Amino acid sequence: MQYIRIEHLRLDNDYTQEYVAYYLGIQREVYRRYEKGTRTIPVEHVVRLADLYNTTTDYILGRTNSPAPLTKKLPKLRR
Repeated sequence: MQYIRIEHLRLDNDYTQEYVAYYLGIQREVYRRYEKGTRTIPVEHVVRLADLYNTTTDYILGRTNSPAPLTKKLPKLRR
């Protein structure tokens, strides 16, 4: 599912595969395979993509359907 989301995010932001690949520091062909689902996306690239698109890794990974970044603050832990 993540490959579908990264393609839609890229197109919604009018980015080329070349641009996103450059941003990630990889070859375009590698990124193309991420979008087609024929190559697993490393965690560090999922994080970078979330930063690029101002969304959450959970959205990219299909854990939520909301692309909006989290605004809720986590509670402080008590010791």
